[in-house]
Amino acid sequence: MTTNSQNTSIMQSPIANIKEDIFKADQTQEDNAEKDDAKNDNSKEDSVDIGQLRAPLKVELSAIYNFLGARTSQAWVNAAINDLPLIIQDHANCEKKAAGTAMNLIFRYEFSYDLQRKLAQLIREEMLHYEQVLGIMNERGQEWQYLSAGRYAKGMLKHKRTYEPAAMVDVLIIGAFIEARSCERFAALAEVIDDERLAKYYRYLLKSESRHFEDYLALAQSLSDDNIDERVALFKEVEAELISTSDTELRFHSGNPALL
Repeated sequence: MTTNSQNTSIMQSPIANIKEDIFKADQTQEDNAEKDDAKNDNSKEDSVDIGQLRAPLKVELSAIYNFLGARTSQAWVNAAINDLPLIIQDHANCEKKAAGTAMNLIFRYEFSYDLQRKLAQLIREEMLHYEQVLGIMNERGQEWQYLSAGRYAKGMLKHKRTYEPAAMVDVLIIGAFIEARSCERFAALAEVIDDERLAKYYRYLLKSESRHFEDYLALAQSLSDDNIDERVALFKEVEAELISTSDTELRFHSGNPALL
């Protein structure tokens, strides 16, 4: 009986081995397919061609709306829709300025690994977005025009403290509000723009912009010995006032249009 059992085991082992090999091969194919899909997704996320980008079906923005002190008015949305070329170019300016600000910070504050790593990631993303918006302008046959800076960023920087590390903390908090407002406005525009390609691109941006504001806040708190809630509350009021009051210039981050 022992001998027969051993023989049976020997006879069955090649079949078992074949089944196991087939299972392993199938599993390897599935794993490779998943890796290829992830690789393709990543390449699409990094594509300059906005036609290759995958916009999320839905992005939860309740944290953005709760963080901001005011919502964008319908008057601003209407004005933006009526002058999309200006909004598109100012968006490009915003991406370039965000990358430039992050580059300045990366040289000024080299002591923090987390800050350096996050800023490096941010610079890479902002410059990619800048290149993508330049592509949109080129597709639309839109030439670059001079645009003066609006009052938005300067209005918040007036309240920045002048000594370190408080100044750095305030700059990061301001960055959080700029990113959050950008996200909120991309969402507002995506709902009403009569250009599905552009609307899809704005929906694509929601994921990264909604993450950026949280990154900025986390960095600000990590670099401060004190709780930053009071500073966040201050800039929340300042930002909301800039967005809600009358503005003589239409920009991506401008307030209510004065002429409407």
